[in-house]
Amino acid sequence: MTATLFSLETDYTVDMAVMDNLDYLHKIPDESIHLIVTSPPYNIGKKYEKKALLEHYIAEQAATIAECVRVLHPKGSLCWQVGNHIGSDKEVIPLDAILYPLFKEHDLIMRNRIIWHFEHGLHCKYRFSGRYETIMWFTKSSDYTFNLDAVRVPSKYPGKKYFKGPRKGQYSCNPLGKNPGDVWVIPNVKANHCEKTIHPCQFPVELVERLVLALTNEGDTVLDPYLGVGSTVIAAIKNNRSGCGCDTVAEYIEIAWDRVNQYWEGTLKTRPMDRPIYDPTLPGGGQ
Repeated sequence: MTATLFSLETDYTVDMAVMDNLDYLHKIPDESIHLIVTSPPYNIGKKYEKKALLEHYIAEQAATIAECVRVLHPKGSLCWQVGNHIGSDKEVIPLDAILYPLFKEHDLIMRNRIIWHFEHGLHCKYRFSGRYETIMWFTKSSDYTFNLDAVRVPSKYPGKKYFKGPRKGQYSCNPLGKNPGDVWVIPNVKANHCEKTIHPCQFPVELVERLVLALTNEGDTVLDPYLGVGSTVIAAIKNNRSGCGCDTVAEYIEIAWDRVNQYWEGTLKTRPMDRPIYDPTLPGGGQ
């Protein structure tokens, strides 16, 4: 169940394969992908990964990152979403700090270190419970796609006006809303989330959508080399981009294709980007 990979830029097609990501990336021409969004395994022993020595994990990441840089368009962006590795004696090792030098080896430029904050997760007994992860956003050059207006959020004071000076009486805020900043409060996909599948660490579609809208244009191609159940591809095709990616777990790719087919049929449930965060003190949770 795979479309023709390199008709993506004009056909808005989808390609998803059960394949090792290096083998998959080797098929892709140089500088042909406009956005890479992914969340690699954290090397903590989840069922879809084999825990390795940290130095081996870093070497594997280095090889994948090198191939991603090769296929990335000169004006493209690369977004690597990571959390923490847990070392010996339960030491917390932030993966963004460990992996950052691998990107700098390729002279990539970090544009933001985005904090993704969520409210649900494991409750820790011997440290504060982790409630955020990070997205490292890199570009190849200073000439890159960034569509801020596509992802603006409502202003805190939309009717605020200048009270003095030459612009007195004029609105002081952008009528389209404000920059969403680099701390994003987006629910993670847990048991009651409408997008939940069997994947234990599933991307929420709205998280990827913000990156797709801001960092690509219609007709561009979005890649996820650790695709999981296809949330990156869903975010791409929802917004008239093409999506591709791979995973080594066949069941995840089967679910990804099922989700894509549901989207084309109009039956796929995703959480809207503009829906407020659930607040139990409000009627209906404020939804």
